[in-house]
Amino acid sequence: MLRYLGRRLGQALLVVAGVVVLTFAVMRLVPGDPAVAFAGPKATPEQLAEVRRQFGLDESLPLQLLNHVRDLLSGDWGISLHTRQPVRDDLYQAFPASLELVGAALLIAVVVGIPVGVLAARHQMRLPDLGVRVGSMLAVSVPVFWLALVMQLVFAGHLGWFPVAGEYDSSLDTTSPLTLWTNITVVDALITGNWPIFTSTLQHLVLPALVVAAYPAGVIAQMTRAALIEEAGQDHTRLERALGFGETSILTKFALRPALNPVLSLIALVFAYSIVNGFLVEAVFNWPGLGRYAADSIRSLDTPAIAGVTLLVALVYVLANLVVDILQAFVDPRTRAR
Repeated sequence: MLRYLGRRLGQALLVVAGVVVLTFAVMRLVPGDPAVAFAGPKATPEQLAEVRRQFGLDESLPLQLLNHVRDLLSGDWGISLHTRQPVRDDLYQAFPASLELVGAALLIAVVVGIPVGVLAARHQMRLPDLGVRVGSMLAVSVPVFWLALVMQLVFAGHLGWFPVAGEYDSSLDTTSPLTLWTNITVVDALITGNWPIFTSTLQHLVLPALVVAAYPAGVIAQMTRAALIEEAGQDHTRLERALGFGETSILTKFALRPALNPVLSLIALVFAYSIVNGFLVEAVFNWPGLGRYAADSIRSLDTPAIAGVTLLVALVYVLANLVVDILQAFVDPRTRAR
């Protein structure tokens, strides 16, 4: 187990190193002068030279790369050109809201996707299976921004069941100010017992979380169905049928656990994908997460902020895969030999 974990950790570090080099290269290849973007178009040559010296832009590329890696390891992710704040601090403020949204969406996707996949496998080639396959295909195929607008129009605008945008009612900042611990609003409100903000956040979270959950729920349902059908044809399931177990018991008690291996890998993939996919949802619902920060950074050609967002998403992806690898090793010891 320790050798397996060491091997997976080494692979994760190689991926992170590759992302660091790639983001550095992109920062240097993007058209425009970062010194001009930071100092302004009316800056004098002396001011531009000082900015280049301050950010190390006057040094050779290999030395800049070494300094970039050293700064990252020390926690210095650069200065945002449009907020004039450290990128690390900006990400610390923006990422928790995205994590809150994606976490709620993945919870919905897992709670819905796995049981629905089991239902489809149990009734293979019958009406429930057809309904699940059609529904999951629609969930995967529908453009996320279109679904967000439809949900907003129907459930917020027409029916008035949920708020139309924002993370919570901003008027509560005056009547029920929130004490921050994790910067994840729903968690902080729960920890501190701030029930007005907790309730308001849940109400605001429903629609964007459902939209973000649509794609992963459809993919998880399809993968669960396929994995269970494949597992149902194995020798052990034939033995269980011969022993008199029913199909439902075979699927849920014996086939589901080994079938979860590919599903766990898929969850890690859709987690990182959902963060990026959620950028459009955050824009539609005015959710204060990485999407807004990334959009502002792209509009202002803020290369340090763009590189910071890219590196953060890559780190989340690598960490999610590492966690899933560890879970797979416990669920199915056969994976340790891979």
